[in-house]
Amino acid sequence: MTTRVLLLGGTAEARELAAALVGRPDTVVVSSLAGRVANPRLPVGEVRIGGFGGVDGLTRWLVEHRVDALIDATHPYAERIRSSAVRAAEATGAPHLRLERPGWTSGPGDRWHRVPHLAAAADLVPRLGGRAFVTTGRQGLDAFLPLRDTWLLVRVVDEPQTPLPGNVSVIRDRGPYQVAAETALMTANRIDVLVTKDSGGSYTRAKLTAARDLGLPVVMVDRPSAVAVPAKVSEIGAALAWLETALPSGGTTAHR
Repeated sequence: MTTRVLLLGGTAEARELAAALVGRPDTVVVSSLAGRVANPRLPVGEVRIGGFGGVDGLTRWLVEHRVDALIDATHPYAERIRSSAVRAAEATGAPHLRLERPGWTSGPGDRWHRVPHLAAAADLVPRLGGRAFVTTGRQGLDAFLPLRDTWLLVRVVDEPQTPLPGNVSVIRDRGPYQVAAETALMTANRIDVLVTKDSGGSYTRAKLTAARDLGLPVVMVDRPSAVAVPAKVSEIGAALAWLETALPSGGTTAHR
């Protein structure tokens, strides 16, 4: 019996899970990426790039491709696809798992200011410093553009499409990052406040260590409210164990 898995990904966890599943004689896995990054890191195995067209489109895809299990390993801030995954899985009856890395937690010496969203982050920044290192991604950049009296160093993977004012400097890069390099970057640019999302994981954590070592405040944008899912894990091993027990005996679900 072959198990067909749709893996919603783009994260390091999704790539790791795909690598663990590809090559299994009893498993066919398709990794789906949103296509918002021009040159994404691709997982091994079959990959599709682009949206599904909302809940209805994802539901049709699950049925037409006879998907047995849906694993959502998208970014913690990918709200739309997370909601669509829940509703499409419910519509088809496909077992659905959320694989999500834990968020970051502050420790001794950290000066974190947690805020609920990007607008709140932009409102707080001028009260903490005049030169901000903004690492919240290209799509959320508009929230910070009204801060004309604050110098912004913005790090993104792809070049912003929005025209930028003179107080914004852009660097294009992607993790993983090292503490020494992050410290040097902040020091060279005289950064006095760091802005980030609570993405979790090790790829970009070095900036938090650098900020702590430099005594800088950090504006931490909290994750959006969690969507209720039938099963949620934070480790690859747990996802693999879930897949072994998710399907009812005797075969597939979504295409019955």
